[in-house]
Formats: sequence, C-alpha cells, structure tokens
Amino acid sequence: MPSVLKTSLAACALALTALAPLAHAQSALPTINLNAGMYAIHAEVADNPAARERGLMYRQNMPANAGMLFVFEDKAGHCFWMKNTNLPLSIAFLADDGSIVNIEDMAPQTEDNHCPRAAVRYALEMNKGWFAQKGIKPGAKIGGLPALK
Repeated sequence: MPSVLKTSLAACALALTALAPLAHAQSALPTINLNAGMYAIHAEVADNPAARERGLMYRQNMPANAGMLFVFEDKAGHCFWMKNTNLPLSIAFLADDGSIVNIEDMAPQTEDNHCPRAAVRYALEMNKGWFAQKGIKPGAKIGGLPALK
C-alpha cells in the first residue's frame, strides 16, 4: 500500500477516534419510557442546564417513536428555538400532571420562539407531526413522567 494512502487512512482513523466521544456524548443522556395513551415513547431526558441547552442540536435523524423530554426545576414559560437543530420537530408543553398545554411545530435552523401557553416544567420534543399523526391534542396526557424534585 503506498505510504500516502497509509497516511491518509491513519489520519481518517485518528479523526474518527477523536469524534467518537462527541457522538457518544450526544446519546449519553438517561432515557425514560413514556406513553401517550396506547403509544409508547422512548425519550432521552434533558434535566440539567447543559443537556437542555444542547437538546437535539446537530442530530441528523431520530427514530419514529423517540423524543427528548426536557425537565425544568421551576415552573415557567420555558421557550424553545431551533438554532443548530437540523430536524423538524413538534413540541408538547406539559403541565405537572402530564396533560398537554399546547403543541407547536418547529422548523429546523430557525430562531423563532415556541412558548407554552401556561407555566410548565416539562416539554417533549418529537419528530414533526408525531402528535398530529396520532391524534394527540392539547388536554391529552403523557404518562410516565419523572417525579419533580
């Protein structure tokens, strides 16, 4: 094998090794199984400032029944935007009892604010249209939420 090719392959292997922790860090969040009626949801849990800030940024895809649950310490009007987020998403803002306050569709790579209509401590992001496709509307409940601290 020519030395230039060996050097190029070694550089690629080194680059992949350097990127591996970043890929793993993106999936290192704890997960939880939730439900919306008969529909199962496997959600990553973003329950600290760093995880909430990162959210689903830079992801290229997300499985059909997967999502990200954001958990906040304080009940407030926690707004979301899509800067550096490549996936079109729908977000459900959830009351403490799991009932959906409102659902918003969010376009990728935008800085438009998407806010709850009431103060909340939970928000659930899913692939865009997931809630509508399942007939899930405001007032429906998401079950299995983690206990609030």
